[in-house]
Formats: sequence, structure tokens, C-alpha cells
Amino acid sequence: MLRSKKQPASLIEKTITVLKDNDRNIRSNLKFGETYEDRIYNAALELSILWLNRILFLKLLETQLYKYNNKDDNYKFLNNDKVKYFDDFNTLFFSVFGKDYADRDSNVEKNYGHLPYLNSSLFEKCQLEWDTITMANLKDNDGLVLPIYKSSVLPKEPKQLPLIQYLLSFLNAFDFSSDKDTVTSSGDKLINASVLGLIFEKINGYKDGAIFTPGYITQYISKFTIEKCVVDKFNKKYGWSCSNLTEVYNNIWNRNISIKEANEIINNIKILDPAVGSGHFLVSALNELIYIKYQLGILVDDSGKTINRREYDIDIINDELVIKYDDKFFSYNKDNTESKRLQKTIFNEKKWIIENCLFGVDINPNAVNICRLRLWIELLKNSYYKDNGQLETLPNIDINIKCGNSLVHRFDLDIDLSDLKDKNIRDIVVNYKTNVKKYKGTNDKNTKYEIEESIKAIKDSFKVELNNNSKEAREYDKNIKELGKLQTQTNMFPLTAAELKREKELLAAIENYENKYKNKAYNNALEWRFEFPEVLDQDGNFEGFDCVIGNPPYIQLQKNHGELGELYENIDYKVLDRMGDIYCLFYECGINLLKDDGILAYITSNKWMKADYGKKLRQYFSKWNVIELIDLGGDVFENATVDTNILFIKKNENNTPVLCYDYNNGRDKRLDDNILFVSIDFPKDGSIWLIESDIKGKIKEKIISQARQIKDDSDIIIRRGVLTGYDNAYIINKSKREEILNNCKTEDERKRTEGLMRPVLRGRDVKRYSLEYKDLYLINTHNGIKK
Repeated sequence: MLRSKKQPASLIEKTITVLKDNDRNIRSNLKFGETYEDRIYNAALELSILWLNRILFLKLLETQLYKYNNKDDNYKFLNNDKVKYFDDFNTLFFSVFGKDYADRDSNVEKNYGHLPYLNSSLFEKCQLEWDTITMANLKDNDGLVLPIYKSSVLPKEPKQLPLIQYLLSFLNAFDFSSDKDTVTSSGDKLINASVLGLIFEKINGYKDGAIFTPGYITQYISKFTIEKCVVDKFNKKYGWSCSNLTEVYNNIWNRNISIKEANEIINNIKILDPAVGSGHFLVSALNELIYIKYQLGILVDDSGKTINRREYDIDIINDELVIKYDDKFFSYNKDNTESKRLQKTIFNEKKWIIENCLFGVDINPNAVNICRLRLWIELLKNSYYKDNGQLETLPNIDINIKCGNSLVHRFDLDIDLSDLKDKNIRDIVVNYKTNVKKYKGTNDKNTKYEIEESIKAIKDSFKVELNNNSKEAREYDKNIKELGKLQTQTNMFPLTAAELKREKELLAAIENYENKYKNKAYNNALEWRFEFPEVLDQDGNFEGFDCVIGNPPYIQLQKNHGELGELYENIDYKVLDRMGDIYCLFYECGINLLKDDGILAYITSNKWMKADYGKKLRQYFSKWNVIELIDLGGDVFENATVDTNILFIKKNENNTPVLCYDYNNGRDKRLDDNILFVSIDFPKDGSIWLIESDIKGKIKEKIISQARQIKDDSDIIIRRGVLTGYDNAYIINKSKREEILNNCKTEDERKRTEGLMRPVLRGRDVKRYSLEYKDLYLINTHNGIKK
């Protein structure tokens, strides 16, 4: 792992330095990388992100507590006067916010007795900290300082600061409780989802093909998918034929459906993001579910009293849940009864939805940690004081966001356990679900650890039973026994030609089975068959999710000499093409994880629509109900040049024409229900998919009719473009161009130099119907211009 511009005083470099002296548990742990340097760096990065997550959360909490308690300065605990050493962070993490009031030692109680116990597993040592170091191990007085960068919000003097002072001064430079900075959003929002997502994107550097999704995309996908899901649920439950939420609302109130019963329908929806990243899609889904309850008039407090739509105006604006009361943004007042009622209601709704409706998986542990943080922050926004004067604790939501490879599982989803004679599967499943529910809600650390052990034992037993009951495992055992008989026979009689052939077949089958489960891809396998008990029925059968949403990674399978394609080749994906992209596998995986009539919605590259490698995927889609396809073109991702589409698929075989939209103007960042769709019957034989309106078809015909045909090879001259790099040519911006021209000594030299600087276009600057020059210029250094 090459790291340019190392800064010894930075958090990650300090962590690396100490970690090298405490590397026993990661020295040869391939989980962290192929080489020793990779392992040290990746472990240090994971620790650094974990610690920064905690500090950021505490900064947001500090803002809340300060505001809730009439701006009492005693609640400002994150400043350079109170936090001087790295061990002070550890005290806050584990001895204050991670420890119940009764368990705190006298010194902590004296200094921090007014600060709440949070319970959250965010403030427990993770396994990596147990295995290596905590923040307290970092060196305080090593004399290292960080320079203040020109564009920093910090004052320019002093020009450098020690890390702790730099970090706290930086955080305190922002107002986390108003809308004065881009860090916050309107209406006393603490932090916009896009901030953490963008931070993760920068830290991650597109590792694992992850690209941050803009809010207007996540909001549209969540709204479309979840609304359809909710309407379907009510139609199925009551035999209705509603087509939208307004009709559902009318039916609920005209037919006297109880609010409790209506809430139960929504509360049992299960939503998955199998490549969860920073958690942006799950936060959008969380907001959408609460907003739908409000729209249907069934958002109620714990006594059953509704949140009146005449008094409160709840909406989703810029992918954020916004609440207004008397035309003002709602602000929690712990001394006001009605304010407490609303704050508690939103907190409890979020808590239920996060615990029971939202699930995520990512192969990157840093993404998993940031996603969990995002969900805890959503709860923090609506934290409230209980009647005993203590702040409501946070649930252990970490169990819903798991680290693993979504594309790989050893056990098939349809393995049947019902014929196991010596096990009562129903009892096991009930015990499993009960333990997971207790884990999420317990405030007692010892109870939590006991439940963790119980859950691990149940999952281990599932592995054993599933392995014993799988078709492949039974076939493997059968082959081993048959081969043993044949090889025993050779001691007495030589094998016949037919028996020799059979021996060869058995050896090949046994080898294939053993090779499959030694495949490197299985190192991080996510066992969908039992990992989420919320989607198992009472007999332990995998029921699936109601919605699968997300932005799966974009990685070409032929990268690194086809290593990735080879990794997934033996995992039985119907859509796999070695020249394809990994997002194609996520489509098939996501549909497999859906319930019947469930809905999948992804934003991905649109190359599958026309590329050869997309043929298998297009054929696969033809067996399902593709209900909407929006071709977005470019301009969706700020820092990645890729043409994209949004695809909605319902898991049934009602093959109706697809509603399609060719979204030519992505710059206005608007996607809503008023966009004009055309209905298209796509070919089912794997041929390319084209979205063409009548006018577009006529334009295309005109171009073809007037185009000049290439008659022979003399019409074509193929040349290689200019190679950029310090040995050939390089790209400069406008200011550098002016600097070079101003250094010319004569007018002739200036003209000659100016002629050697040619405007350059990158792929991202070439739009569908226009070119957008960005004042960038290409210089060939062989022409005598100095770099």
C-alpha cells in the first residue's frame, strides 16, 4: 500500500507507528491484506475511522445536550480544556457514555455525572481494539504537529497544532445545530446524510467499486419502491385494488381499519441494501417509512394518539425528514409536554424501523461502521429525556448491519430443515428470534455478552444442520463412501473398465466439492440462509426481503487478469460473464433474496443494456416483471464518469411492457412522478435494450439515411491519442497556463508557447449534446516547455 504525502502527526500515521509494536494479531491475518504493510495500513485505517466515528457522534451529542439543557456550558465536554490526552477520549468512550450510571467509578461520576449513559455498542471495545490497541495507546507528547492548510476553517495562526488540538478546534469551528454551514441542513438537522457519505467516498477512494449516491437518487428510489410495497401489502391483506397511497388512505378510514393493524402491516416490511456503503439508502428508506405513516394518518404516540396532520407538517426535503409545527421547524423542548410527545414518537418510530425493517451488508468493514453510525445519528436527532431525567439509551442496532460478501453463501436459500428428526426447528427459530430481539434492546452489558454467545451457538448449529442436510453435502458423503468401496475392492480384484471410469468420476466430483469450499471467495461469505432471523419463518425457511435497494459496486470482472471473474465463476451465477461487471451479479443476488412479489431497485451503470456482456442479464430479466427503467445518462455522480440507469423489478412473471424514460437532463437533479414515460416491450432473447421515443426514432432514421458509408479501409485512419504523463505530456489549469505565458520573454515566444497549449476534454466533459470545457490545457513537454 503506497501512501503519498505522509503526515507523521496525522491520526492514521500515529496509529500505524503504535500498531507496528502491537501487531501480533494482525501480523499474518490475511483479512487485512496480502502484505504486511497492507495489513498494518488497513487495520490502522479501520481503527482511525472507528475512533473518528465515535468523536463525531459525541460532537453531535454535545450539541444536542447543550441545546436541550438551556445552553449550559457544563455540557460542552469536547474541547481543548477538558480533552488534553488520547486517554481522555478513552474515558469518554468507555467509562462515561459506555458505562451505566451505577457502574461508573467515583472520579468519573464527579466529573461526568451529568452526562448520559448511551448503551450503544459504538462505545464498546471492538474485537480489533481487543486484539491490538485503543486510542489511549497513541503517543501524546511526541512533539509532532499538523500544519494548518490554506483552505482550512481554522485561523491561520498558529500555523500548526498537535493532533488533539487540531481535531477539536476543527470540530468546534462548525455550528452543528444551525443551517449556517454545509455540515448542517435546515430545521435543526444535525448532519446531512451526504456529508458522511462523501467523507466515506474520499477515505475509501472508490475501493470495492463504491460510489456515493446523491440524495435525489436515493430519495426517488426509496419513495417509488416503498410506496409500491406498502400499496401491495394492503391490497394483499384486504383484497383491495388500490393503485396509490391516496386510495390506501381512503380505504383505511372509510372501512374502519384499526390504526394498530395498519401500522403492523408497515412495521413488518423488510428492506435490504446488500452493498450498503455509508448507509444512505437505508436512511432514505427510514425517512420514507415514517413519512408514509404520516400520509396515511397512522403515525401515533405510545398511547395510540395520532400525530395530527392539521397541527404538524411532515415532509421529506432534500432527502431529509423535516417537521414543522405552527409553520416553524420543530425543536425539542424537554419541559414542554407536547414537544416531548412528538420527540418520543419519532424516536420510537425510528427505533422500531431500524431494529426491525432495515438491513444492510457490505464487504468493507469501514463502510459497515459508518452505516451503523448514520443510523445511530438518526436516533440521536430525536433523543429525549425520560420521566426519570435520564436520556433514552440507544439500541444495539449493529446486528442488523453485517460485514461480509453479499454475493457468496455456502448454503442454498431453499435448503429444507423440516425432516430433521432429532431437532425441533421451531424451538430453535423462536429462540434465535427472541435472542436477537433481546440483544437489540438490552441495556445490560453482561446480558448482552451472554446473548451474543447464545446467538453464536445457534448460528453454529444452523451451519452444522444445513451442511448435513444440503444436497451437495449428502452427495459428497455418498461419493466418499462409494469411492472407499471401490478402492477397498482393488485389494482383492482389479477394477473393470467401467469401474475405473466411475472411480475417475467420483474423484473429480469430490475434488470439485472440496475446491468449491476452499475458494477464496468464501472467506467472507454471508450466509443469508440463517444470518437474519427476521426473514425466516417459524419452520426456519428463508422467506426473503420485501425490498432490495441500493447502488451496487462497479468493478470489471476482467480486472487484475480476470482474478475477480475467476473468483465467482464456480458460484453458479446465471448472469456471469467474465468480461462483465460485478453489479450484474448483484442484480441476480438481489432478486434471489426477494420474496415473491418483492421489489428490487438499483442504480447501476447502463452498459448492461447494450454491451455483449449484458446479454445473459437481459435474458435473466425477461423472466421477471421489469416495471420501470430510467436511463439517466451521465452527470449523476460528481466524481465518477459513468452513464447510469435506475431499474425497478418485481419478482413475479407478469411480463408487461416496461415504463421507460430517457433522462436527458440530469443536471437539474430532479426525478419525480411527473416525468414522461414511454411503454416498451423489450426483446426476451438477450438482444440489446433501447429506449426510444417516436421523435428520437425519427431523428435516428434521418441520421442513418444521410450518413456516409465507409466503403473500404482507405476511409479509416486509426491513430493513438496523446499519452499524458511526465514523460510525454501533461495537463495544466488556467492559472498555470497564465503563469507559463507570463514567464515568456518575448511576444514571439508567448505566441509559440500559447499555440502549444491545447484545450483538453475529459470523458466527463463530453455531454450528450454539448461539450463543456473546464479551462484545462494539454502541453507536450517535448516541445521545450518547462514543467
